Amino acid sequence: MLTRSVLRKEMSIGGRELSLEVGHVARQASAAVIARYGETTVLVTATMAAEPREGIDFFPLLVDYEERHYAVGKIPGGFLRREGRPGEKAVLSARLIDRSIRPLFPKQMRRDVHVVATILSVDQDCAPEITAMVGASAALTLSEIPFAGPIGGVMVGLVDGELVMNPTLPQEEQNKLHLVVAGTGEAIMMVECGANEVPEDTVLEAIDRGHRVVGEIVEFIAAFRQEALGLGLASPKIEVQFPEPDAGLLSEVTEAATAAFHNAVQRCVEERLDKKARDELLENVKNELVAGFLEKYSDAEAFIREQTETVEKAVVREFIRSKKVRIDGRAPGEIRQLSTEVGFLPRTHGSGLFTRGQTQVLSVVTLGAIGDEQILDGLGIEESKRFMHHYNFPPYSTGEVRPMRSPGRREIGHGALAERALEAVIPPEDIFPYTIRIVSEVLESNGSTSMGSVCASTLALMDAGVPIKAPVAGIAMGLIKDGDEVNVLTDIQGIEDRLGDMDFKVAGTSEGITALQMDIKIPGVTRAILGQALAQAREARLHILDAIKQTISAPRPELSPYAPRVLRTVIDPDKIRDVIGPGGKIIRKIIEITGAEIDVEDDGRVYITAPTQEAGREAMEIIESLTAEVTIGKVYLGRVTRVAEFGCFVEIIPGVLGLPGKEGLVHISQLAPQRVERVEDVVKEGDQVLVKVIGYDNQGRIKLSKKEAMRAMEYREGKRHQRRPPRIKMHS
Repeated sequence: MLTRSVLRKEMSIGGRELSLEVGHVARQASAAVIARYGETTVLVTATMAAEPREGIDFFPLLVDYEERHYAVGKIPGGFLRREGRPGEKAVLSARLIDRSIRPLFPKQMRRDVHVVATILSVDQDCAPEITAMVGASAALTLSEIPFAGPIGGVMVGLVDGELVMNPTLPQEEQNKLHLVVAGTGEAIMMVECGANEVPEDTVLEAIDRGHRVVGEIVEFIAAFRQEALGLGLASPKIEVQFPEPDAGLLSEVTEAATAAFHNAVQRCVEERLDKKARDELLENVKNELVAGFLEKYSDAEAFIREQTETVEKAVVREFIRSKKVRIDGRAPGEIRQLSTEVGFLPRTHGSGLFTRGQTQVLSVVTLGAIGDEQILDGLGIEESKRFMHHYNFPPYSTGEVRPMRSPGRREIGHGALAERALEAVIPPEDIFPYTIRIVSEVLESNGSTSMGSVCASTLALMDAGVPIKAPVAGIAMGLIKDGDEVNVLTDIQGIEDRLGDMDFKVAGTSEGITALQMDIKIPGVTRAILGQALAQAREARLHILDAIKQTISAPRPELSPYAPRVLRTVIDPDKIRDVIGPGGKIIRKIIEITGAEIDVEDDGRVYITAPTQEAGREAMEIIESLTAEVTIGKVYLGRVTRVAEFGCFVEIIPGVLGLPGKEGLVHISQLAPQRVERVEDVVKEGDQVLVKVIGYDNQGRIKLSKKEAMRAMEYREGKRHQRRPPRIKMHS
C-alpha cells in the first residue's frame, strides 16, 4: 500500500474552523491544497510551465474557478445535464482571486501559471470564493512558483450595526455590507464591496478590521509552509533569472527617452491634447527612439521598447509628483467636463447618455414581466434575480479594429460592479413589480467606463420612471506613490490607469457607498491612503450627482407609453388551479384573448403584464371571475340554467372563456314563502332571479334560497320606510 505524508492545520475565523491540507490528492500539480471552511471544501491547485512563453510582454496568469453542481446536491440544468461554460458567479470569483494575487509575481515573469479552484462541497454559511482564495494563496506559497505571498482573504459584513467576519446565511439577511478584503500581512491588495448606502468611515473601519484578520491568515499559511517543508510537502522557490541589460545601452536609452518624453508630455499639458492626439504623439516619440537605437543595437529591440515605456511612465509620474499637473493639464483632484442626457432613444423604456471627458456610456432600461427574471443555475441559494445590468465594450470605443465576441471576464466584471452599485436603490418587487434589465453600451473609452455605466444607468432608470431610492454616481480614483510621497488622482483616464499604482472605483448616493472595487499594482496600500481616496471620491461623487439632478431631479411620474403595464392581485392559493386549468388550458386562453403575460406565484400573488392598461384590466376581470368567492348570507342576482322536479339551478357567478360559472340549487321548498306544487309555476329557464346563499350540502354544493332573498329584500325595504322623517323647526 502506498504511504503518503499528509499535513493538516486548522485555525478559527468567525467562529468556524478553517483548515488546510496538503499531500492527500493531486500531487502532480506544483502544489495542491484542500481548503475547508465549515463544510465548504475546495481543491486548489497551482501549476507552472517549465519554460517561459516566447514573444509576449505580459505575465500569463490564468485563474479558473470551477463550480460543480454536486457540491450542493443538484443536477445541472440544460439539455446536456452537465456543467458548461462558467457562470457569472464563477467568473467573478475567479477575477477576485486573480486580482488579489497578480501584483505579487515578478513583473518580468513570462512562465505560464495556472491556478484552478474546484468547488467540491458547499456549506452556504461558508463562502466558497473566500475558501478558494485562501486555498490559492496556500497552494502558491507551498509551490516552487515565485510568489511574494502569502495573502489572506476575508469577507466583512455589517449586521445590526456590528462588523462581523464571514457572515453566515442568517446574518446575510440583515447584512448592509458585503466587503471582501485581501492582502499580505503588511498591506491591502484588493477590496471588493457592495453596500446599502454605508458611510465612508464605516467602510474604512471594515477594511481595517478585515485586514487584521487577513494578517492572521497570512501567519497561518506561512507556518503551514514551514511544517510542509519539513515533511517534503512544499518546494523551495525557484530563482527567476532575468537578463541583465547592457549598462551603456540602458544609460543611452534612458537619457534620450527622458528628454524626448519630457518635451512630449509638456506639449500634452500645455495644449491639453485629447486622447487620440496624445497617443499619436507619444507613439511617434517611442517609434523614433526605437528606430534610432536599432541602427546601433539591432539585436536589442525588445529591451529598447520596454525601456522607453518605462521612461514614459516615469516622466508622466514625475509631472504629477513635482508639478502637481496631469498629462491632460488637470490638477490631481479635478474632474473632466461632464454632460448628462435623458430620453436619448425615443422608443425604449428609458435611456441615459453620460459623458465625462472622452468616456461616454449609453445605458438603456427595459422593463419586463416578473416571469422575465433571470434563472440562476449556480451553487448559491438564489434561484433567480429580477434586476440585471449588462455591459458591452465594443472595439470602436477605443478606435480599435477587432472581432466582436461574447462578453469576456472584464465585461462581466464591469457589468456586475455597476449592478452592485445600483442594486441598493432598486425598488422591491411589492412596490415595483417589474423585471429590470439595463444594458450599458460604451461609446467612448478613456478611463472608468464601469463608473460611467453607473451614472448613465441612473439617468436611464429615472427616465424610465423606476422609483429608485436615490440617484447613484461613481468615480475612479488613481494613485502615484513614490516612497512616502502620495498623490491621489480623481477621475483617472486610461494612461493614468496604465502608468499609475491603483485603480480605486467608488460608487454611491449622497448618503453613502453602494459599491467599491480596488485593484493595485504595488505591494499594498495603507489605511491612510484609502481614507484620502475615499474622501476625494465622495467630493467627486457629489459633484456628479449635482450634474445628474440638474438634468432629471427625480424619476418620471409615468412609465414610457411603450413599457408594459403590470397589475397585481392576490388569490386564495387553493384557487390557483382554477386560473391555471388542466394542463394550463385556462391561463393559455386568457393570454390568447388579452395578449397579457400572467405570472402566478405559489403564495397566490398574480402579476398581469399587458401592453395596455385596458388589456391588463380585461385579464384581471377574467381572473377575478374565475376565483370569485361565494359568500354565505349574501344575495346574488342569478340566472336560471335548468329546471328539475325538485327545484332549479341558478348561476350566480357567470362563467368565462366558455367555462361554466358557479351555480347552486334552489330547492322547491325555497322557491316561495308558500307551498309550490310545480317549479315551473314560479320560475322557468333563463329567468333572472334574486337568490340568497344559505349554505353548502354534504358534497360541497351551493344551497340557494329565493324565499330568503325575498325576505331579505322586504326587510331592507321596511327598514328604509321606518326611518323617521327629518324634524322641521318653525321660526316665528
